[in-house]
Amino acid sequence: MSTAKRLLLLSFGSALMALNINTFVHAGGLIPGGFTGLTLLIQECARRWFDLAVPFSIVLFILNSIPAFISFRYIGKWFSIYSCVVIILSGLLTDFMPPMFVELIKVQDTLLSAVFGGLLNSLAISLCLHAGATSGGTDFIAIFISEKYGRDAWGYILAGNAVLLVLAGTLFNLDIALYSVIFQFATTMGLNALYKGYQQMTLFVVTSNPDEVYNLIRTETNHAATAFTGKGYYEQSERVMLYSVVSAPEVGNLVAGIKKIDPGSFINVIKTDHLGGRFYRRARD
Repeated sequence: MSTAKRLLLLSFGSALMALNINTFVHAGGLIPGGFTGLTLLIQECARRWFDLAVPFSIVLFILNSIPAFISFRYIGKWFSIYSCVVIILSGLLTDFMPPMFVELIKVQDTLLSAVFGGLLNSLAISLCLHAGATSGGTDFIAIFISEKYGRDAWGYILAGNAVLLVLAGTLFNLDIALYSVIFQFATTMGLNALYKGYQQMTLFVVTSNPDEVYNLIRTETNHAATAFTGKGYYEQSERVMLYSVVSAPEVGNLVAGIKKIDPGSFINVIKTDHLGGRFYRRARD
């Protein structure tokens, strides 16, 4: 992906995040997940208890400083730089978005704000992920866990966000905290549907052309495979089953390629929830 296209996606994603905060989130009084929600919680505490108007961007930048450093060191230099672009743009746009854009969306129902705000949030985050960056905060942490330990960490992030909402419900309004759970759930479900780059899938391929199929897997994904020899009882012939784990975005092209090599192959694709051992991951930078 070219730098110009990447920056365009990041800018659009950042604008959607800022628009979402200034419309659906503020209209429903919601507390989104991650550091965005924590930033809004800090703002609300400062406003209610100290009568201070704390800029959204300043708090967001401070909270993201340590996760950004971890990302820069362990995930990738350019990935972290592009992610910081998202953090800076979304923070500044949230503080300085022209009122004409905020007036575009007026929702009175809190449930509608939670559902559609969560879906819009997932779209904004997925645009950043497709551009090779993230919205920062807990996303940095989730990706770090996914790459280092081979686990899908979004469920853990949802659980962590629930703790934040319990705090918000205790301090302020329980109803708003519960609506915010719906917001976060919609965000998580939307992300699972829109972006699968950090998920792994297990392939079981029963084929009569194991060498050609393996070469395809190796060439297209740089992953290896393990062969098991057996007997196909339907045709009473020897068959080979190849076992391999690949990244979710690679599955579609692989299945199509395998069917071209061996139209009679039998392919079973299973989501991999936990992966141990060596697994090739493409470099980010």
